[in-house]
Amino acid sequence: MAKIAFILLCHKDPDAIIKQAQSLTAVGDYISIHFDARAPRADFDQIRTALADNPNVTFARKRIKCGWGEWSLVQATLYAVETAVESFPRATHFYMLSGDCMAIKSAEYAHEFLDRRDCDYVESFDYFQSDWIKTGWKEERLIYRHWFNERTQKRRFYWMFEAQKRLGLTRQIPSDIEVMIGSQWWCLRRRTIEWILGFTRKRRDVMRFFRTTWIPDETFFQTLVRHLVPAHEIDSRTLTFLMFSDYGMPVTFYNDHYDLLLSQNFLFARKISPEATELRRRLGVLYAAEGARFQISNEGRSLYAFLTEKGRGGRRFAPRFWEQESSLGRERELMIVLCKKWHVAKRLLERVQQMTNIPCIEYLFNEEGCPLPDLGGIQSTMGKRHRHRRALLRMLYDFYDSDRLVVCLDPSNLDLLEDFGRDRATTRILTIECNFSDEYLIGHAMRVGLAGDRTPRETLERLLPTVRNDILHESDRIKDAGFDNFLRIREQDSADANAQALAAFLTIGADKALEIATTDHLYAD
Repeated sequence: MAKIAFILLCHKDPDAIIKQAQSLTAVGDYISIHFDARAPRADFDQIRTALADNPNVTFARKRIKCGWGEWSLVQATLYAVETAVESFPRATHFYMLSGDCMAIKSAEYAHEFLDRRDCDYVESFDYFQSDWIKTGWKEERLIYRHWFNERTQKRRFYWMFEAQKRLGLTRQIPSDIEVMIGSQWWCLRRRTIEWILGFTRKRRDVMRFFRTTWIPDETFFQTLVRHLVPAHEIDSRTLTFLMFSDYGMPVTFYNDHYDLLLSQNFLFARKISPEATELRRRLGVLYAAEGARFQISNEGRSLYAFLTEKGRGGRRFAPRFWEQESSLGRERELMIVLCKKWHVAKRLLERVQQMTNIPCIEYLFNEEGCPLPDLGGIQSTMGKRHRHRRALLRMLYDFYDSDRLVVCLDPSNLDLLEDFGRDRATTRILTIECNFSDEYLIGHAMRVGLAGDRTPRETLERLLPTVRNDILHESDRIKDAGFDNFLRIREQDSADANAQALAAFLTIGADKALEIATTDHLYAD
């Protein structure tokens, strides 16, 4: 059975470190601690004294001062790893942690998980080909030498960079390695760790290279594992659940995140708030539990994105500069059907096509698989459709040899509505207001990734009001936008009332509009 040696890098809160070490070693696992030399000596002595009688705890052979983005973080990790390898010969896996990490599964579950596959878990993506680095420096991290800390010695850091750049003092990446990048929170097998330590002793050239790269904790182990271990023995993922905000800061978890954390397909999570004492207590108890069962739904990241985007939907009140002179044409009509229940709008469009000769296109800006004619590739991806929206619609008018077109949009696309609403063409909007049962909202949450088949019912019930309010919020935003030629039909209204709106929307006779309004099972889920 797997036995884990945890590699803990920490720099504060000695009481929490002591509890973390006691919790992780209580079930027979091990821990090797590096406590930052920048921290007060008294804090370190407190930790050593409290854990002195625990044979499953050891400390890195040397304490060094660590700084963000520096080689010191990798060196501290290597010191702790070397001590763990020597102290714990029975350890089969080595798991990297910080003081803000806590287990979100039981030790029993973690051991069984690691026993299932003989592999290393480490994010390891091609440095240059992947999009792991979203913004900022890329090649500059490697080909220039970085001796100073960007956060504490900013002037020296950028002066040295500019000096090397002006003088052309670049360097080559060691020719036999491919630099990889990924999260620093890995779990590696003992054999892999021993190979890495052997590599560090033999390849001084590679060590010199990484010592002066910037943020090497995202590249060092990731590169060496890929260099030393066959690809089929690497699972390029982290077993630690972590998220980042729009500002690049780690998301912090609090007491009310307990159920959410347990349902994620990870063994640990970071960052747990120091103030979340109840969450820390419950997770500490959980690690020692036996027979615990976990319903994995794994919706954490999509749920966080959904909740944090509320209230931040930017509005664009002027056309993009390349669209200033672009128009669908004054003589054309664009009729937009808005409906959150896509199947209802599609039924309506099918009936409109049967009753009129107006070309109808379903959710072309929302659904990748929307049936579209071949328009030379402009329709091939969702990104192209959005970027070249007017050109796409003009080509559809030409393809169907018509000056009238009906399209569907999801109510979340307020930016598209505002854009088309300003066009010289005649734009009419029809919103379909449907009733939303709890079961429909649960299905909707699953379709958009906010929940999964195994999401606990209690979690779903807490989520439902947010999902329902989000749909109402989208509807209110559209009403508040004050569009001209804005009409609506409602599930609870009479067919005659809805027929009047349809007649005005499509500019057709009352009889045809009534036939469309009385479409069989139009609102059925």
